[in-house]
Amino acid sequence: MAVKVLTGNHAVAEAVRLSRVKVVSAYPITPQTTIVEKLSEYIEKRVMDAEMIRVESEHSALAAAMGAAAAGVRAFTATSSHGLLYMHEVVWWVAGARIPLVMAVVTRAIGPPWNIHVDHQDIMDQRDTGWIIAMAEDNQEVLDLVIQAFRISEDPRVYLPVMVGLDGFILSHTSAPVDVPDDTEVDSWLPPRRQPYVISPETGLVMGNIAPDEEYFLMRYSMHKAMEKARDVIKKVDIDYGETFGRSYGGLIECFMCNDADYFILLTGSWAGEAKIAAKKAREIGYRIGVARIRFIRPWPREELLELSSRAKGVLVFDRSISFGSTGQLFSDTASTLGIGSTSMIGVIAGLGGVDVTAEDFLSVSLKFIERVEEEGRVYEPVYWHLPERVRDKIVKPVMPLSRGDS
Repeated sequence: MAVKVLTGNHAVAEAVRLSRVKVVSAYPITPQTTIVEKLSEYIEKRVMDAEMIRVESEHSALAAAMGAAAAGVRAFTATSSHGLLYMHEVVWWVAGARIPLVMAVVTRAIGPPWNIHVDHQDIMDQRDTGWIIAMAEDNQEVLDLVIQAFRISEDPRVYLPVMVGLDGFILSHTSAPVDVPDDTEVDSWLPPRRQPYVISPETGLVMGNIAPDEEYFLMRYSMHKAMEKARDVIKKVDIDYGETFGRSYGGLIECFMCNDADYFILLTGSWAGEAKIAAKKAREIGYRIGVARIRFIRPWPREELLELSSRAKGVLVFDRSISFGSTGQLFSDTASTLGIGSTSMIGVIAGLGGVDVTAEDFLSVSLKFIERVEEEGRVYEPVYWHLPERVRDKIVKPVMPLSRGDS
């Protein structure tokens, strides 16, 4: 292994090279562009034995990757924000066709107004498409997750595509030391490509024709069963990766200071680092807070959350996105798993459009929540907009009065 200083985007590219991808389809969009630029450089310099397909849109980028993968080779593409929305139709086609494929999604806000900074609205919009969806906390995990994603996607028990999310600019353009495995080590760990079928002139096989209603229903049923099986595959791949490369992340959830925690901060993505700092500070003043970082949004880690919540006084769910008229998506899934009334819960909407959320923010919201639980006995608040002072200062005349749900 060798330690290299890599941005999150270049960590993706390095992992794709190590995974012996044969076809890369590319269309630029900020903040994803430097992934495919680096891969183009690798291919041009013959550091990577692959074909680069330059297309006219994100829709075509995923369609080209889908075609290459269906024809029997390991394929990859990447996108962000509006690009992901533009390819949304093909996202469904790839999953429905059960084509093993990996795509990096550099998370970014959706307009209008235009905003190129991080939130999770784009990747959360894909939860129901049949893709396995993972989120990394740091650049090291970015590299490790991409390599793992190919093995998960190509496992015969799964045969579903995988999205690997990394936060725009916070990870994508920030450099950090990354332990990069040797090519031969990855070659030994990652099996040759496997897939359920190959489309070629010789096979006479087609995919996508009109199917009888019963067949359509059964195909959706099989996708769900494969997603359920993916839970065990993800856990075993994580353990095996740790035994080989010395890094294991806990499967679907990474728990930080959870063993004796009374309260849990639950979230996904790079801001988990600030939440962990807040948890440490809380312990210094006598509050036992742990951090449960969701690594895989799909399949949803039901069993892990039930086990954690069984001893919790309260759960704070931080969402960097919202389903308007409902709640944050992580909160919705968490509440569905734990059941309303089982424990105190609050759904915090924060950090949209790249608004910075600091350890002090996490600590402040957490302590207010704990105070309410101790006073009221039980708290259930699905939507709590956290507006830091630096955001409040911009509110000259609110459209509506601020409710108790606004900090």
